[in-house]
Amino acid sequence: CHSRHQREVFFVVVNQIPHISVASRPHQIMDNAEVKTVPSGNKGEAMKNFVAGAIGGVCCVAVGHPFDLVKVRMQTLSASSGPPPFTGTFDCLLKTARAEGIRGVYRGVTAPLVAVTPIFAVNFWGYEMGQQFVRYFDKESDHNKPLTLTQLIIAGSLSSLPTTLITAPSERIKCVMQVQANLDKGAATANRSMMSFAKEIYKESGIRGIFKGTGATLLRDAPGCAVYFGSYEFFKKELCRLQSVDPSELSPGISLTAGGLAGMFMWSVVLPIDVLKSRFQTSPEGMYKGMGDVYRHLIREEGYGALYKGFGPAMIRAFPANAAVFLGVEITKRAWDNFFR
Repeated sequence: CHSRHQREVFFVVVNQIPHISVASRPHQIMDNAEVKTVPSGNKGEAMKNFVAGAIGGVCCVAVGHPFDLVKVRMQTLSASSGPPPFTGTFDCLLKTARAEGIRGVYRGVTAPLVAVTPIFAVNFWGYEMGQQFVRYFDKESDHNKPLTLTQLIIAGSLSSLPTTLITAPSERIKCVMQVQANLDKGAATANRSMMSFAKEIYKESGIRGIFKGTGATLLRDAPGCAVYFGSYEFFKKELCRLQSVDPSELSPGISLTAGGLAGMFMWSVVLPIDVLKSRFQTSPEGMYKGMGDVYRHLIREEGYGALYKGFGPAMIRAFPANAAVFLGVEITKRAWDNFFR
């Protein structure tokens, strides 16, 4: 009797084997005769965010660079250099376009465009890794539940750590290129490339010159990324709630709105640090001892209002540029998920 029972169990198990398909294996999808291997788990999410961040960054530069140029030019005008040549954001933009054409409006775009893919890719990858880091140390939470807003803010701040290594030299070169038009009106510098500026900086100050302002960049980006990602998640959640939309079915309108508001909110917080960073990175070698010295000189010579120089172009740029970032990111994520469905 016992032997007959064993044979019956054996035949039941064997009869089930033909029903196990390739498609049921973890992390694989059967599509006719083609099998796609899907990046799985934490690695897959990190890779998806890396690619999505790169696409979002390109969108950001295409939309926001002209206003970034205006912001930097206005921030670096010193009161000791006489009356400003621009009366405001759009006056600066129009005068730049008339004097230098479309190339002038996109002056210095090479540096952020070359660096933007790794910057935003690493930034969004860092945000994903920051979330995994937070989950790892939160032993009591259910890992299947969404992170709290506080946890997302911490993850956002952590994303600035790897990003700064790429952002700092890129912004150093970009700021020097953009300010050059304020300092030198000659045509000799009009067509200079990013590489020529980088070589000149390296020749004068070495690798330290290229990475000048790294600490200032981290000082800006750590709180900036915390506010950036935290506010995006907050606005996205609230907009989905108001429209009774499932966050997994995010509409382009919600992505654009939440991304634009997040960008404006971030720049309203970090702009004073950005002003000091721009002054420090574009100053002659040895002019300032550090960010504290830049702050003291700025307040003594121009007052506290100078900390918000470039506020207009920063705000005007922030909404469309960052709306483009998150729209590009969300579209890329959705395309990624559909491809590997």
